[in-house]
Amino acid sequence: MSVIIWITEGTWPACVDAARERADTADLVLLHVADDALSEAAHGAFAGLLGRGRPERDPGTRLEDLSRAAADDLFTAAERRLGRPASRLALHGRAEQQVVRAADGADLLVCARDGDRTRLGPRSLGPATRFVVDHAPCPVLLVWPDAAPGLGTLPPPPHH
Repeated sequence: MSVIIWITEGTWPACVDAARERADTADLVLLHVADDALSEAAHGAFAGLLGRGRPERDPGTRLEDLSRAAADDLFTAAERRLGRPASRLALHGRAEQQVVRAADGADLLVCARDGDRTRLGPRSLGPATRFVVDHAPCPVLLVWPDAAPGLGTLPPPPHH
């Protein structure tokens, strides 16, 4: 059995805990996706405004280095919390597309709600997670990163 654990800043502990509790004999894969849009914009701005000839001063390269270091820190913290071996999968691009691709062939994908966590309902999922839940090619375990809000936070029923 293979389990993909999608780790993101802010919600990764709940995903790791859920996988640790439910997939004790599975092959675990920690998945992190870095969005390259910001570093690509910085590369473009540097090339357009300052020209070529000083690539060491390109802020896009610095942003890429910071992103890699942050992902490595996240992997290390997740492995420590998991308390057992796991593979690392670091991808780049649109998170929702990369997560769906990575989940192809997996037995389970663990991810967390990333939207409005103060009330129950569809807005508790951000756009990327909604896409993943709707398109994942395997079962999805969707966890609350904090305690789930009470039933009194359900949105009112639609009026007909």
